[in-house]
Amino acid sequence: MLSLAHFLLIGAVLFCLSVAGIFINRKNVIILLMCVELMLLAVNMNFIAFSHFNADIAGQVFVFFILTVAAAEAAIGLAILVVLFRSRNSINVEDLDMMRG
Repeated sequence: MLSLAHFLLIGAVLFCLSVAGIFINRKNVIILLMCVELMLLAVNMNFIAFSHFNADIAGQVFVFFILTVAAAEAAIGLAILVVLFRSRNSINVEDLDMMRG
């Protein structure tokens, strides 16, 4: 049977992978957005694990709101990427730096 420590370990590994992805790859905006989403999913896994093992539904309700915010963040981020690609013909982070006024 899986214990709370197993779920927390999986959440910690996912969180560390997403932080490493953010620090290693700072050029591609799509990968940065995917790493942020992976970070949110790792935190959600911890919320669900604690909610399940404490027999409290509050953590699962909180995860629902986090997923709603993550979906909105992904939609807005992809819309910004489309506009960036149309104006600069690339999705590199360096091109975002050039857009400052």
